[in-house]
Amino acid sequence: MIDLNKMRKVHFIGVGGIGMSAIARMIIGEGKEVTGSDRASSLVTEELEKLGAKIAYEQKAENISADIDLIIYTIAIPEDNSELKRARELRIKCLTYPEMLGVISADKYTIAVAGTHGKTTTTAMISKVMIEAGLDPTVIVGSILKDQHSNFIAGQSDYLVVEACEYRRSFLNIHPKIIVITNIDNDHLDYYKDLADIQNVFAEFASRLPSDGYLICDTNDPLLAPAIEAAKKVGLPGQGAQIIDYESLRGLTFQLKLQMPGEHNVKNALAAWAVAQALKISSSAIGALNKFSGAWRRFEFKGKTKNGALVYDDYAHHPTEIKATIQASREFMKQKNLNGKLIIAFQPHLYSRTKFLKDDFAHVLAQADEIILAPIYAAREPIDPAINSDILADLIKLKNPRVFSLFNLDQVAEQIKKDSQSNDLIITMGAGDISKVGEKLVELKP
Repeated sequence: MIDLNKMRKVHFIGVGGIGMSAIARMIIGEGKEVTGSDRASSLVTEELEKLGAKIAYEQKAENISADIDLIIYTIAIPEDNSELKRARELRIKCLTYPEMLGVISADKYTIAVAGTHGKTTTTAMISKVMIEAGLDPTVIVGSILKDQHSNFIAGQSDYLVVEACEYRRSFLNIHPKIIVITNIDNDHLDYYKDLADIQNVFAEFASRLPSDGYLICDTNDPLLAPAIEAAKKVGLPGQGAQIIDYESLRGLTFQLKLQMPGEHNVKNALAAWAVAQALKISSSAIGALNKFSGAWRRFEFKGKTKNGALVYDDYAHHPTEIKATIQASREFMKQKNLNGKLIIAFQPHLYSRTKFLKDDFAHVLAQADEIILAPIYAAREPIDPAINSDILADLIKLKNPRVFSLFNLDQVAEQIKKDSQSNDLIITMGAGDISKVGEKLVELKP
């Protein structure tokens, strides 16, 4: 096991990643020297530099010096990365981001929030309730928490609240005492064979619980059955982790009156409430859920256009998430008496996801009044000529003719400016850099 207390200098390859940057913040907070590299400057890297990190925006072997004690790298980095190769030549200890999470969680009472959708919001809700209750948790979350303006909270207690991602089986490095599973869906099909393969890895994760641990989920969701069975079998025969059905909390004494719209957010809040029950947190602290106003890029209000249209930004990048956001948007428009159009500017994320789920994307996106597509955000993938936004637009047109596929984000912004009016709701949507469109549109800040 690595001893972090002996580490003086830590280098991060891909430091701009939301999870990577959270650990970088933690290391800086411990008084250690942090260096890193990434492809481009961003709000995340700029904030790290303000804290003292030294970041290079070209990844090259020269960035790795012999005085570095530890390398932490994102799993998106290939093994032939020049910095990683140089680190191995110098025999510097190298850990992936998931492996580092495992090191951090080993000595903590870890509450791990897993699931295909809703992890970030649920993690943020749990952290807010625990902070309200005075439990002082350390928190690592895949977004910026509004209250702290950070993706990392340095708590002084033994509690760790962490967002646990299933991609490439990453969460199997974590040592959980409580696991929350929000849901299971068909995602990351560039890695997993099928939905059953995804179910199996969630079951393997649930089997990591101790016999005095907790699995919190919707027990009536058939896709979670393997994970529930695995949790029941941990420990000696007849023991097993305790299963808490968060849906059973509906209609109890405490009433949810969330600031965020949508049934999916009600489910996220119920899961957070169930964690509070497992930790024996009082109902007065659970009331913090009704104060929760969301996280960065989760139905986040950006401001108004010159003509008064509302602009929101959302991270939804899977058909199930898009469907939930559209439903929440319709609910929101009704509440606010907005009788205009729902305009969605969507940037598909990953060629593989878009190709595997193109029919599902077309079905849910067609439910908006107008859809404007940006080019696919490749992220970690090479270009795939078999899929593009024009193909997706053609599928959407079969259900809704008001769809445009444009060449760049500037064109997307111009199209929205031309089409939007007062009482419209505009949502920039996707896991890439589509939020830049909202910045171009907003003239009246919130």
